[in-house]
Amino acid sequence: MIDHEVHTYPSSAKLPHEEQLAWKLAAVATDPVEVPREVAEMVVNRVIDDAAVAAAALGRGPVRAAREQALRHPATPGAVVWGAAPGKGEGEAGGISPEWAAWANGVAVRELDYHDTFLAADYSHPGDNIPPLLAVAQHTGRSGAELVRGIAAAYEVQVDLVRGICLHEHKIDHIAHLGPSAAAGIGALLRLDTQTVYQAIGQALHCTTQTRQSRKGEISSWKAYAPAFAGKIAVEAIDRVMRGQGSPSPIYEGEDGVIAWLLGGPEAVYTVPLPAPGEPKRAILDTYTKEHSAEYQAQALIDLARRLGPRVADTAKMDRIVIHTSHHTHYVIGSGSGDPQKYDPGASRETLDHSLPYIFAVALQDGGWHHVASYTRERASRPDTVELWRKISTAEDPEWTRRYHDPDPARRAFGGRAEITMTDGTVISEEIAVADAHPAGARPFAREQYIAKFRTLADGIIAPDVQDRFLDAVTRLPDLCTGELAALGLPGIQQAGEKPETWGIF
Repeated sequence: MIDHEVHTYPSSAKLPHEEQLAWKLAAVATDPVEVPREVAEMVVNRVIDDAAVAAAALGRGPVRAAREQALRHPATPGAVVWGAAPGKGEGEAGGISPEWAAWANGVAVRELDYHDTFLAADYSHPGDNIPPLLAVAQHTGRSGAELVRGIAAAYEVQVDLVRGICLHEHKIDHIAHLGPSAAAGIGALLRLDTQTVYQAIGQALHCTTQTRQSRKGEISSWKAYAPAFAGKIAVEAIDRVMRGQGSPSPIYEGEDGVIAWLLGGPEAVYTVPLPAPGEPKRAILDTYTKEHSAEYQAQALIDLARRLGPRVADTAKMDRIVIHTSHHTHYVIGSGSGDPQKYDPGASRETLDHSLPYIFAVALQDGGWHHVASYTRERASRPDTVELWRKISTAEDPEWTRRYHDPDPARRAFGGRAEITMTDGTVISEEIAVADAHPAGARPFAREQYIAKFRTLADGIIAPDVQDRFLDAVTRLPDLCTGELAALGLPGIQQAGEKPETWGIF
């Protein structure tokens, strides 16, 4: 890996393209290095993971609305829209324009906040790259190996940006790293030249720098739409630049660029590690998925609550619970956020998903977590849960913050220590470093677990024979021939001619 220093320059400097971060990202994406076998295997796992969480969300309002929008934009050959009826978005005549398929499938993947994650200087869900790349691959008739190459490149760019540039500190949403990574991945998929990908990265970044209010306060369905928007923008950026058009430059380093005005300012210096020329793109192996449908920083603490549950069966005898954890966990999903909505039984699912006090209370009482049952209005309003919930707070612990940022991924920790004080004064304390499903956890996810997650979440939504066909195709992904990617569809929930639930302009 090579560390690249990134900072602003005055316009008079006329920074050459080759010295700009966007160019260096594009160069990584377009480097024709071979994809390692273990990386290809993990790509397959993450496509299964995305399909699993999308299947579970297909009937939910935000996903239906996005799908209904997409189905108004037919194209030939088009791309697959998950959940569409046979003949609508299955790669035949009647497919959907790729940017709209990326939109619909991106919302489905993100709706339950249940897919993969990478945490370092900033946050990310790298699996958000898969819907736009899959849509473009289907529409352009690419092979499975080409799709694998593109996904590996997208993961590499996003993970490396997340390692080097903190967006959250400046209240910029993390999709600002996703737009460039999706553009880079599409460029790699299509084997475009570095200049073209460089220009597309510039447009994608320029159009995806949004504030974090989408994940603050009263969180709405836009939390699921924001990454889909970034993917859609990336598809459009690539298309526009392929037509010979340019983008803002230098987008990161410019006098009025992203660093100068949206991040650390003219004096800031960032260091972004990127693979050297000829070095394989292996970043996907440093990422991890979720066993539970909740914000990643709650994963380990759900497992800790499951472990503690039998020791504290009568939660009414608890006086208070303090979770000592990292800065990020305390301020993003803990009481350090200052969001009263995080203690509101009437809060949206999206808000409860970002409330560690709520999540810990329910997991402690129920001994587990469910992507539907744990979020119902009835569950959130249960009097004994509300009473316990309001006894739970978080506190930043410098040691957990240090462990969160440990430069060694094998030692990085995303958990905390729960300290439970009972009404009789007894104190019960236990900690956990990483989630059970984490590569360093008690039960790391492998192909078997990804398939089981898919089967569980697709049950009752996707017909068993359709599940079988999808799994057969996706496990052969690196060997699928040109045009065979249409097999990666999940048809059937929205029948042909069915009246839409919602109407808009089109």
